[in-house]
Amino acid sequence: MESLPPRLVMAGRVIAGAVAVAALSAGLYAGVLFHGMPSGEELANYHPPTATRVYAWDGTLLGEFSKVRRIYVPYDQIPPRLVYAFLAAEDHNFFEHGGVDVGGVSRAMFKDVFFVLQGRRPEGGSTITQQVAKNVLLNNRVTVGRKIKEAILATRLEEVMSKKQILELYLNEIWLGYRSYGVGAAAYNYFGKSISDLTLAQCAYLAALPKGPDNYQPIRQKPAAIRRRNMIIAEMESLGWVTHAEAQAAMKEDLKVESAPARAKYHDADYFVDEAHREAMQIKAVGAEVNQGGYYMRTTLDPRLQTAARIALMDGLETYDHRHGWRGAWGHVANEPGWQQATLASTPPAERRKWLAALVTSAHGGVVRVQTAATNEAGEIVPADIAWANAGKGLHEGDLVWVEPADGGGFHLRQVPQVNGALVAMEPYSGRVLAMVGGYSFSLSNFNRATQAYRQPGSSFKPFVYATALETGQFTPASVVSAAPISLPGFNGEAWRPENYERNISYGSLLFRRGLELSLNTMTVRIAQQVGMRRIVATAKAFGVVDHMDPVLSMALGAGETTPFRMTGAYASFVNGGRKVFPHLIEEVEDRDGSMIYKADNRDCPDCEAPFTGSDGPDLEPAGVQLIDPITAYQIDLMLEGVVQHGTAVAAQVLGRPIGGKTGTTNDFRSAWFMGFSPQIVVGTFVGFDDNRSLGKGETGAQAALPIFIEFMQEALKGLPKVDFKAPENAKLVWVGPNREAFRPGTEPHIAQATNLAPGQATPLGGILPPSAPAPVLPPIPTVPTPQSARPQDSQHVPF
Repeated sequence: MESLPPRLVMAGRVIAGAVAVAALSAGLYAGVLFHGMPSGEELANYHPPTATRVYAWDGTLLGEFSKVRRIYVPYDQIPPRLVYAFLAAEDHNFFEHGGVDVGGVSRAMFKDVFFVLQGRRPEGGSTITQQVAKNVLLNNRVTVGRKIKEAILATRLEEVMSKKQILELYLNEIWLGYRSYGVGAAAYNYFGKSISDLTLAQCAYLAALPKGPDNYQPIRQKPAAIRRRNMIIAEMESLGWVTHAEAQAAMKEDLKVESAPARAKYHDADYFVDEAHREAMQIKAVGAEVNQGGYYMRTTLDPRLQTAARIALMDGLETYDHRHGWRGAWGHVANEPGWQQATLASTPPAERRKWLAALVTSAHGGVVRVQTAATNEAGEIVPADIAWANAGKGLHEGDLVWVEPADGGGFHLRQVPQVNGALVAMEPYSGRVLAMVGGYSFSLSNFNRATQAYRQPGSSFKPFVYATALETGQFTPASVVSAAPISLPGFNGEAWRPENYERNISYGSLLFRRGLELSLNTMTVRIAQQVGMRRIVATAKAFGVVDHMDPVLSMALGAGETTPFRMTGAYASFVNGGRKVFPHLIEEVEDRDGSMIYKADNRDCPDCEAPFTGSDGPDLEPAGVQLIDPITAYQIDLMLEGVVQHGTAVAAQVLGRPIGGKTGTTNDFRSAWFMGFSPQIVVGTFVGFDDNRSLGKGETGAQAALPIFIEFMQEALKGLPKVDFKAPENAKLVWVGPNREAFRPGTEPHIAQATNLAPGQATPLGGILPPSAPAPVLPPIPTVPTPQSARPQDSQHVPF
């Protein structure tokens, strides 16, 4: 027997499908066919994978975590005209049928016979309820079996879900192209707005897309898209859902969409958002569901400070890079037509939006002319940048370089730094991370140096040595310690002679605080000897600087490894009165239904739900355990303020308010740090190469990292009151030489003794050590051999 033509076979299947639906309407069920099908209850409990939306502290959208781009919108937040547009396009009788529109399906299937004979795909005639069943659990194959399953699931859905619930699921599940699942994501991707702001024409366009997003692509298929949109608007008018005037105005509206699917419009928080994703994975209530749970996630980020942090770090790294010279062009081509193609493989940092690829068209007589690849604009490099380039590799015709338009005309020459760094800003009382930048450019490297780069902190570790010394009671701010050279037994019998950065200055015995202010290694090692490294290690662990540290003396000079994030959190405890601070990026998380499932501040607050009476708010127990005495923490605050007033960070005085901090530089200038703070904010900055090579002679924390801190704080402190560091109520404040120091009750020196200006021993800054308080002679203490792996390498000192 000859086989039938394929089109007749398909037509027969379509007719059979129509008969099957008719049989279904008469109550005929094929039990075997439906074995294993889900119940209506399972469908009712179905939640489509939905993007987690990540917001800043002030509500600015920062980004999304998602497997598919979907923004779940509850039915009561969907505008009625958007609902009507989809009903007009897909299912006029949705509110009348019971899941299957028998008449409509039958008409569609018999019409599909002619579609098949013409070689066209069958239409199907599914109701919205059937489409929900298909989209959620079935496939797109147009077969008799699938159509029957679809119809049965639709009737089951109608039994367990309301019409509004079905519409909500449909409008959030449907694929609408442009990386968009559901109307919420589609409104944002196509038009850059929420669904509540859509016009009638835009609603109708979205309703056109279920028939095939590629068929009505708004740029490539714009005429077809407008025709389909206007057909839906006309249908809405015929059904009485819009007026004639509204329909006519909507049909005249142009179809304008975003050039590409939109993401968050705030672009400075890539490192922060990436780290927030890692933090979310560790939250028990979120975990692996973070990419599909549809959570609302409010973070601690302050967008103003985040932008300031990104700008300050990039400026600081570019300033360092400029100091070390022009390395040459990043490419070279012949100056002939089509040269622009050679620039397509290279892109500037996404954060430097004004940088342009350019060709050096001529370079002679002290004049360098360039032509940009994107705009074909020609101009000259400014003279100062020519001089800078000529001091390095120079500029030559055919060089490909980055340029930026100069305010006075012409172009600045730009260079992507090879050095990198990080900046973390934190609120010291809550641990809220206000800003985080993990490198020069996330578009060039997503490695987060704020949280993932473990480097030696150098002398920025010293405050933990001094805090331990004060906490044990072996030292007070009035103690006098020798800063003279010291020699200790080292590894394999070799002597270890830690030296101060300023080798040509001879120090005698100095007040305790001067060891921090001048970052004196010899003085710090003596203090660490007497206190004991095991105590210092315990302090470092308790503050969160490290998880492990060998109890060897070189660690007192910052030879261990930590991250800027950890160091910033540890310094926050000094400002927070010695209490443990838990740095965090995520403040709270709500599920798709708006229920709170996580809060960073989990303290009990029985009075928080009480009505507001105008009096003070509820009393809460301070967060975090007490690590050290509040007076010890305040003593360190004052001493680190001295670092800015007359120590290694005097440049920060330009900020004009109480600022404390500590510089840090590791051996051979491999890493530069500055940890700084005001009473309201703590900031950690780090500069270094990813391969840990030297930054160059003289590139200390004060030179490379401190300027970044200053630039950031100039913006961060705007609008904040000028306040002093707050002394604990029981602290005894006494003048010791030129400084007002805090003491625990009973440890303060006699006032006449502490303020005595009679002939005595003068400090380098003129502070007078009273004759009655001579430098104590430290008892001999057994030295701890320093393993080679823990000793400073390549030289015998760790500079500040």
